[in-house]
Formats: sequence, C-alpha cells, structure tokens
Amino acid sequence: MTYGEAGRGLGVHPNQLRYAAATGTVVIRWDGARQPTVWMLPAPDVDPQAARLELARRYLRVFGPSTPSAFGQWAGIATKGARVAFDALGPSLTPVRTPIGDGWILSEDERTFREPAGSTAAARLLPSGDPYFLLQGADRELLVPEADRRGALWTPRVWPGAVLVAGEIVGTWRRAHAALTIELWRQLSRKERDAVGAEAEPMPLPGIGARVTFGVPR
Repeated sequence: MTYGEAGRGLGVHPNQLRYAAATGTVVIRWDGARQPTVWMLPAPDVDPQAARLELARRYLRVFGPSTPSAFGQWAGIATKGARVAFDALGPSLTPVRTPIGDGWILSEDERTFREPAGSTAAARLLPSGDPYFLLQGADRELLVPEADRRGALWTPRVWPGAVLVAGEIVGTWRRAHAALTIELWRQLSRKERDAVGAEAEPMPLPGIGARVTFGVPR
C-alpha cells in the first residue's frame, strides 16, 4: 500500500514509518517525490552488531573518508555506538588526512584512492538525495567549501538536485512537471551550457509525456 494509506491505517503519522524502516520489519520503496510504497515482512535473521559493522563498511565504501560522528548522523545512531563500530573495524581501516581533518577509509579501498582520477562526464544532473552528496556534517565541506552554497544544496527541507559540470558541483536544479529550473553558482561557458542541456532534455520523468524544458541563467 502507499505511504499515506499505511500511516492512516495504523493510526500514526506516515513520517513515523521512516523510523520503523530501521527495524527491518518495514520496507519502503521510494519513488522520487511521490508517495512511497510500503511492505511488511519478517525481520532479517541477523545479529544486530554484525549488521551495524556491515552498515559501517558499506558507508565507508561509498562515503569514505569519513568519521564515526558523520557515520552516526547518517545512520541515525548515537555517536558512541558509531565509535564502537569503527573500533571493531579497526584492523580493516586505514587512517587518512583530508582538507577538513582526519578520517578513515577501508584498507582494501586504499589502492582505489591512490589511482589517478579518471575522465568525468561533461555534465550530470544528480537527483535529490543522490549518494554522491548524501554527506553529513563537516564532510560536506569536501564537496562544497563555501558555506552559503552548502546551504543552497543541503536545505532544511527537501533538497534540490545537484548540477555537476566536469565533476564539480556548480549549482542546483528542481523541476515542476516537465519544466526544469537550474540555479547556477558560476557562469558557464557555451560548451558547458550545451552539455547541461544535452543532459536535461532526454531526462526520463515518470508520468510526464511532454518534452522537458529547462532554463539555465546566463
């Protein structure tokens, strides 16, 4: 059933189902800004501590280098519990230094970090909540050093999407039906504007039959 139907049927605010999802007995399939679909199912047969360690490994694989504090914020657990997980993973972690301070990566990922950067796409429109910028706390400074720009990307409400040009976040985007609006943090060259347009025009939007139109400030 849908998110709203499930909440009304249980007599709770639908937002509370998000917290229930962490128990493993509720599965939520998200569909962008639309009402998500909810299933009930048996809880997984897994040791809670083992599950937390695996969650920390997966977190570092995607978001590392990072810290126990940032992991705790991301996972919705106390910082103490996050530190316990990192301590338990100690032999499999490597300390690193970043522009914003010390952090950790999985030791098995060190080779990947040392490899030369590969080629980047000319432009990408990342959706709201994309893992690329699903960071917490000070980790966000690694992607967006300017505080005012961080506030534009990680807003108190629903986040906009991120505009990537040659691997750099240069602005945000939102859409209303087939109309896509882009807010830029710097001026784009003609070639960059064309690349953003080429990314936007064929974008598949569920339930929208019209051609996507977009505006890029000059």
